Amino acid sequence: MRDETALIRAAQGGDADAFEQLVYSYDQSVLRLAFNLIRSQEDARDIYQEAFLRVHKNLHTFRFDCSFHTWLYRIVTNLCLDHLRRRKVRREEDLVVQTEDGPKDRLDSVPETSADANPQHRLLNGELRRRMEQVISELTPRERAVFQMRHYEGMRLRAIGEMLGTTEEAAKNCLFRATQKMRTALGEFT
Repeated sequence: MRDETALIRAAQGGDADAFEQLVYSYDQSVLRLAFNLIRSQEDARDIYQEAFLRVHKNLHTFRFDCSFHTWLYRIVTNLCLDHLRRRKVRREEDLVVQTEDGPKDRLDSVPETSADANPQHRLLNGELRRRMEQVISELTPRERAVFQMRHYEGMRLRAIGEMLGTTEEAAKNCLFRATQKMRTALGEFT
């Protein structure tokens, strides 16, 4: 396999195989990032496809000012932020669904994977999970993106700042605000 710079240059020159290798190199991390930010498999796949379409369309503009990874993640993050803003306005994904037995929380249908979990732990874990999901959904799109990238993707603040087109300090402040909101909302669990 060629090094990444050579792949990018070849893909910029129209080499479809080189572009395919770039996609293959990043496809799982792009899908994981999109899912962690959006929390919907279907929407994450749509964002994944849109991200690579934009990369293909705009690859000729990539000038190696930053790493390809940063450039690609910036595209994915911006698509996710746009999606979250639209979704927040539409409120299309409510965690509570109506059934014939009355309202049910979708998170209650997630199976408990721990074989030795006792009922009290299951109850507390379920409540904590619901509260965390609620707080995450109430964060601003930017706070949610920074929180997810830092805590679920394990990314450094400098990289997060670059991906969001801002500074490391701005990303740090945004993470601080999100973490404070999480701590305030989960006070009784800590």
